[in-house]
Amino acid sequence: MTRRWMLAALAALAVTVGLAGCATSSPAPARYTLPEANGSVAGAEAEYLLLLRPPRLAHYLDVDGLVMQVDDITLVEARGHQWAEPLARQLERGLRLRLAARLPDTRVMLDEAGVREPGALDLRLELDRFQGRHDGLAVIGGQWQLRDAQGRLLAMESLRMETELDDDGYPALVRALGRGWDDAADELAEAVRRAR
Repeated sequence: MTRRWMLAALAALAVTVGLAGCATSSPAPARYTLPEANGSVAGAEAEYLLLLRPPRLAHYLDVDGLVMQVDDITLVEARGHQWAEPLARQLERGLRLRLAARLPDTRVMLDEAGVREPGALDLRLELDRFQGRHDGLAVIGGQWQLRDAQGRLLAMESLRMETELDDDGYPALVRALGRGWDDAADELAEAVRRAR
């Protein structure tokens, strides 16, 4: 009887563990990357040098999930729809490639250490909006600064982009944010040209 009881207890435990595993498992989140930028990168022979600092993100954007603004004041991080790699890294890489494509006479390099090079321009960017909004728009916002090699401020402006989604859903949101990032690169490239 003891052996039979032990087998029954083990079978009940196995069923309980199996059901608990089913109850707590959830589908893996969908993961997204921003659309890639097209274009070539200038080499060492380029006439100008632009140093790009990694963009600084507002704390609520520096998360795994895509951010949705569901009304005028409420932000929600999507748990089932996440960035495939940190958003700041994608933004930096994408902006570097987009600016290089728009400024073919300029070497665009990442400046993580704050190195000063003669004649270089230094672009700094802070983002406080990179999200979907309840009215069907992808919203990008922040501020940028352009400084010379001595650290003097040459230009500083707000960055505001609103891009309409082509369809419902998170893939459409990511594509719209990518188009907005293209527009931001256009604006920043023009500012660099004016500052030279």
